[in-house]
Amino acid sequence: QVQLVESGGGLVQPGGSLRLSCAASGFTFSSYWMYWLRQAPGKGLEWVSTINTGGGTTYHADSVKGRFTISRDNAKNTLYLQMNTLKSEDTAVYYCARAVRPLVADYWGQGTQVTVSS
Repeated sequence: QVQLVESGGGLVQPGGSLRLSCAASGFTFSSYWMYWLRQAPGKGLEWVSTINTGGGTTYHADSVKGRFTISRDNAKNTLYLQMNTLKSEDTAVYYCARAVRPLVADYWGQGTQVTVSS
């Protein structure tokens, strides 16, 4: 069955960095575009980043552009989100998801908590 397992979250000070990972299994990872999304406390789900199958095309929300980078390693069936210059407003649960069409996902991970606080 399809499984997506995020890891790498934690507590970090403002200005710090984290790298999230998403281990995929149960499907041909290299055939799917992938998303990162997040949900801050008390807020709705927010799209963060998208990557195409080969990793050569990426998109990022304006709120993270220049600070976050999505990437993938198809040999390892793993999706990444490098997060730099973190801000308190980046505090959220981060999810990876498998894309089926633009801004529509069919499988999600359980999420990993990122807390940015001094």
